[in-house]
Amino acid sequence: MIDASAPVETFEEIDSTMLEARRRAERGELGPVWLVAKRQTAGRGRRGRTWITKDGNLLATYLFATDKPPAQIALLGFVAGLGIAEAIDEHLGAGSAALKWPNDVLIDGAKAAGILLESGSLGAGGTWASLAFGVNLADAPGGIDQPTVSLRAVLPPDAEAPTPLDFLARIRLGLERWSARLESEGFEPLRAAWLARAYGMGRDARVLQGEAVLEGRFAGLSPRGELELDTADGRRLIAAGDVFFPQAG
Repeated sequence: MIDASAPVETFEEIDSTMLEARRRAERGELGPVWLVAKRQTAGRGRRGRTWITKDGNLLATYLFATDKPPAQIALLGFVAGLGIAEAIDEHLGAGSAALKWPNDVLIDGAKAAGILLESGSLGAGGTWASLAFGVNLADAPGGIDQPTVSLRAVLPPDAEAPTPLDFLARIRLGLERWSARLESEGFEPLRAAWLARAYGMGRDARVLQGEAVLEGRFAGLSPRGELELDTADGRRLIAAGDVFFPQAG
């Protein structure tokens, strides 16, 4: 589903690369294409949150069409997480990046990147999809519900932070590799690699689903990508929600 060699289009400023991907899909322009912005004026994160733009950070969306089922498309969030984490490790050392369910990449427990997926049906069959991610390379936004960090902040003082396009080049190769393994080997290798980096494993967790709150212990990841939460009433499989680890390190 991911083509690392697809063309890259860059924008000095745009409302949102994800909005641009949707506009193109609705016009029948299905890529594959990588859309990259230096600045966004209306970036959007999960659940409609603002996706804050900082100069020097990577803001990208990959637009493509596929005949894969929605459940398999949804697993690209894990593909993206691993691709970004591996690219961060190239700069900071093996195991430096952790993954927080469902779609955050962390450094030292603080958010360094976020991922968002969107898709829609095509009239002639199949699906268009956009995989968007923002990576804090040069600066970290504040004012969100968790600590944030940039790659620049944790690199040695004499090391340069990668440019957005250079970092994207590294991510694209990892995304293509993990996407190909997902298609040829199924979710299990991806699941195992994701769990090896899982943040908060075995810790007490709180899951917010709208007004509902679930509490338990983060026990793992299901074969469908759901969070496994051991609660007082037994194991629950969580398909969507915001997860907090009050004592995780």
